[in-house]
Amino acid sequence: MEFHPQPTPGTARPWAFPAPERGALPNGLTVLRCHRPGQQVVAVEIFLDAPLEAEPEGLDGVATIMSRALSEGTDKHSAEEFAAELERCGATLDAHADHPGVRVSLEVPASRLAKALGLVAEALRAPAFTESEIERLVGNRLDEIPHEHANPSRRAAKQLSKELFPATARMSRPRLGTEETVRRIDAAAVRAFFDAHIRPSTATAVIVGDLTDIDLDALLAETLGDWSGNTAQARPVPPITADDTGRVVIVDRPGAVQTQLLIGRIGADRHERVWPAQVLGTYCLGGTLTSRLDRVLREEKGYTYGVRAFAQVLRSSGPDAGGAAMLAISGSVDTESTGPALDDLWKVLRTLAAEGLTDAERETAVQNLVGVAPLKFETAASVASTLADQVEQHLPDDYQAHLYARLAETGTVEATAAVVNAFPVDRLVTVLVGDAARIAEPVKALGIGEVTVVTG
Repeated sequence: MEFHPQPTPGTARPWAFPAPERGALPNGLTVLRCHRPGQQVVAVEIFLDAPLEAEPEGLDGVATIMSRALSEGTDKHSAEEFAAELERCGATLDAHADHPGVRVSLEVPASRLAKALGLVAEALRAPAFTESEIERLVGNRLDEIPHEHANPSRRAAKQLSKELFPATARMSRPRLGTEETVRRIDAAAVRAFFDAHIRPSTATAVIVGDLTDIDLDALLAETLGDWSGNTAQARPVPPITADDTGRVVIVDRPGAVQTQLLIGRIGADRHERVWPAQVLGTYCLGGTLTSRLDRVLREEKGYTYGVRAFAQVLRSSGPDAGGAAMLAISGSVDTESTGPALDDLWKVLRTLAAEGLTDAERETAVQNLVGVAPLKFETAASVASTLADQVEQHLPDDYQAHLYARLAETGTVEATAAVVNAFPVDRLVTVLVGDAARIAEPVKALGIGEVTVVTG
């Protein structure tokens, strides 16, 4: 048998996160464009400054219904016609609302960009918001809520937000609204929210892809440039406060064979100097299958299929306005292992604080985080999404490019200090979704905080 020679690796090509070109249209819309030769599927991300905290009292979820309704008909096309036009373009369009604002995402072949971008501009300029479509979307949302409530991970996330933030804060309540608030939403409420907050002067469009032979200036002038709206003053940003007193809350699910774990607190966001070290240390703790938590809880003890530690920015309004990220550890274990698994998890955290990370752990994390970046940002959609994240978090356009350099420069001692400060053993709120009758006493015996039980 004749074997072909083993391929030899080529010379590594230098890589850097793509640098966008920033500009603005006469109507005030900010535009970030990024030419990516060969990316024939163009990605467009539009950030709209309509944060959840702007929702009227008692109408939590109206931003979500509004974002979903943007593709459900305009002054020129019915919902069915609009969907058909998108399909003819080979385009996908999505919109969702989150704490920073509303994001509209479009992917379309470069050859059909003009038509698809025209449809998006039409949706932003003159959405129909018909009574029938809003009623349907409200009904769909009401149907989703019981399923979310039954999902242990979603239920844990809901409870953790409720525990961390004061009841008056929008972050303490479900992002998509509750059954009570969603039922109150009608077409008039959706229209009022749209009129109050959706305008080009506070919006940013990010366009990434192969822009060869595309006159983007002319295309934008004919589409998004034709969108008009009143200018707006900068919205006051309320401070984020959180109570991370160490405690345990059990959401009772009688008969559950597994316990969902969600352990968290609020910490530094991307504007703070510690962020790169926090990213690196958190990855060493629970970022992958070879991280400490998995090595102990999965490989050595066999309690779980996997436990992850992560940091997720909730809101970031600039270096002086303040922001916050959710720092969390998440996973699931069988019911009988709940107490032992938590005991070992706390031992991992205490050992980390006492002995620190190893140079080998730090090196592996840097290789995984920095080395995978060229693959992570191979598509136009991934680049556009990251640039839009930077926009909504008030970060400079070159932030991501500098982040990888800072990760590579971060030492083991600095990463250790960051992750230990991120997950102090006495300042963690632990939410357990499981059978309280079987897990409450073993958890109380651990002494990791006062234990309370709530109905599921």
